Amino acid sequence: MKDRLCHQEQIPLAQSEAFLTDLLEKVCERMRDYKLEEDPVTKERTFKRFAPRKGDKIYQEFKKFHFYSDAYRPLKFACETIIEAYEDEISSLIAHEAHYLADKLCSEKSDLCEASTNHPELQERRAAGCKEE
Repeated sequence: MKDRLCHQEQIPLAQSEAFLTDLLEKVCERMRDYKLEEDPVTKERTFKRFAPRKGDKIYQEFKKFHFYSDAYRPLKFACETIIEAYEDEISSLIAHEAHYLADKLCSEKSDLCEASTNHPELQERRAAGCKEE
């Protein structure tokens, strides 16, 4: 009996409930790394990442600067709304270490986005062998 009570099974980090909860609470804070841009021809407005990723050479220099803008707030609110609505699906995808998590959630699970074929930046990252963040 004692062995069963004292035995602890190791769970991969991506599957631990505490990790998933922490990840979901912090992900929308990253929306400040994006800015709203408008296509001069189509007038279509999209958020594009302007901040370097942690692995980029310029990252250490970039994080010394502080940018004050409320432009990302609508994106952060949308992120929080999506997280709330699809929390179970997101947790399931992360726990199963799904490749291309953003695409799976965006296109397959929620139908919130167009297919990634319409987004050359996603195709470029895949072609380069990048993992989803």
